[in-house]
Amino acid sequence: MITQEQIAGVIDSQWNVFLRKDTGLRRDALNRLPIIETYATIVTGIRRCGKSTLLLQLLKEKFGSAIYLNFEDTRLAGFEISDFARLGNEIIKRKINVLFFDEIQIVSGWEMFIHQKLNEGYQIFITGSNASLLSKELGTHLTGRHISCELFPFSYNEFISFKKLENNSDSLNDYLAHGGIPEYVKNGMGVILNNLMDDILIRDIAIRHSIRDVNSLRQLAVYLISNIGNLVSANKLEGMYGIKSSSTILEYFSYLKDSYLLEFIPQFNYSLKAQARNPKKIYAMDLGLFTENSTAFTDNAGHKLENAVFLYLRNKYPDIYYFKDKGECDFIAMKKGKVQDVIQVCYKIEDTNFEREYNGLVEAMRYFNINEGTIVTFNQKDIFEDNELKINMIPATEFLQ
Repeated sequence: MITQEQIAGVIDSQWNVFLRKDTGLRRDALNRLPIIETYATIVTGIRRCGKSTLLLQLLKEKFGSAIYLNFEDTRLAGFEISDFARLGNEIIKRKINVLFFDEIQIVSGWEMFIHQKLNEGYQIFITGSNASLLSKELGTHLTGRHISCELFPFSYNEFISFKKLENNSDSLNDYLAHGGIPEYVKNGMGVILNNLMDDILIRDIAIRHSIRDVNSLRQLAVYLISNIGNLVSANKLEGMYGIKSSSTILEYFSYLKDSYLLEFIPQFNYSLKAQARNPKKIYAMDLGLFTENSTAFTDNAGHKLENAVFLYLRNKYPDIYYFKDKGECDFIAMKKGKVQDVIQVCYKIEDTNFEREYNGLVEAMRYFNINEGTIVTFNQKDIFEDNELKINMIPATEFLQ
């Protein structure tokens, strides 16, 4: 049990720290953040990507005041469902109708409290680092009363704006090496991302899902993050790192995805069973995490570029696949069941790889009846036309804008 006096003290303390935060670079996500009366706005994303800073920017641009409460504060370690009544009393006492809650989903029964506050006319914003834990409760008790939004680490555009860089090859190399976690981009200290990965594996996955063998989970995560851009199959990983069951590996995949550490994109197929059966492609949700936590012995420049293109698409489209038949195409981006972009990524087009990359893209374009496709390279530019088909080869510095 937490007393109302304790809750008040934590709110005051956190509010003072919250207001002292640097508002930093204005995030692009602020322009698309959904705000509707009687709806809770849910913002999810990987730890340390700037969710609380986004709330601070929102506060300063739209609201004069708010109540902010981060439930991961150790002073709230004993918070339970009955304490929501005391929190409600404190909210009424302060006469503020905008509520910012961070990681509230760690408290059982939180969704009923939010539903009550929505009925009472409060404007509510919730941030969290686990997509699945939020969505399960939302679907049960807040159906039709919430709007979700994802926040990602800095995009390439945000990265060069934050660092005040020109848009050129040097800046792109910098982005491919450092990614977009704001604190790491600012300080460049690898321990920040080492600790971040440990926080995700332990706090967001092992503790929440009662995983005892954290070492096996960590070994699997390091293996996966070291293989960005490659295909992975749970069946082929069975037995590695002491994980004996492919079903357990699939569970770990889902936990890694829900915590925004990794993404696993399926091969396109109209059959959902075939999608589930075929190998997935792995991508890191931040390139700095690859730099600081992978065991790869090579620079992997091509795969890092491919990962950067994935992150750009992931921020823009809800459904992304890879295509494989006779050839292979890296990305099929879809929205509402319709193909929006067909994209191939190749660090450098040469005589030895041109036919493979070109034919794989053309095959996908013809399969989806798309007349225009893209090959993203590091710094090459060209146009290829074949009857009704047009392929634009453009440098990543142009594509990622």
